[in-house]
Amino acid sequence: MTTATALRTDTTAPSADRIGRGLAAVAALATLGAFVNGVLLTLDAPDDRLFIEGWRVSSFAIFAGLFALLAIRPRQSAGVWEILLAGKTALVVFGLAIGDVAEARLSAFIDIGLVAVVAAAYVLCRGWLAWRTATTNPTR
Repeated sequence: MTTATALRTDTTAPSADRIGRGLAAVAALATLGAFVNGVLLTLDAPDDRLFIEGWRVSSFAIFAGLFALLAIRPRQSAGVWEILLAGKTALVVFGLAIGDVAEARLSAFIDIGLVAVVAAAYVLCRGWLAWRTATTNPTR
């Protein structure tokens, strides 16, 4: 197999890549919106909820940053796709399992949509290619 052949099989169609990156960017922006909402909720939170609200808000910031990282470097971020998909899927399962707890069901349904968007972006960007040593060049 020549290098040119290897490159062709390891690349993504430009249109699929743009759509996938766009979906990752949408996930980043949506999570950034959740961050802003979380800040507003934290400002009104009672003292006994301040720590947990602060923890939740910082998590939104971290998730938004990771989604942005994937939008910028979808095949140079080995493991990030999978960690985000696993984390968000776990939140969906937990949210649906606990049922009628305030915010749980709504958050679970929002995260279902986010899992679908990120999974589509993963497929479109061929995010699994980040695990190949030829595409994990740290200088890029």
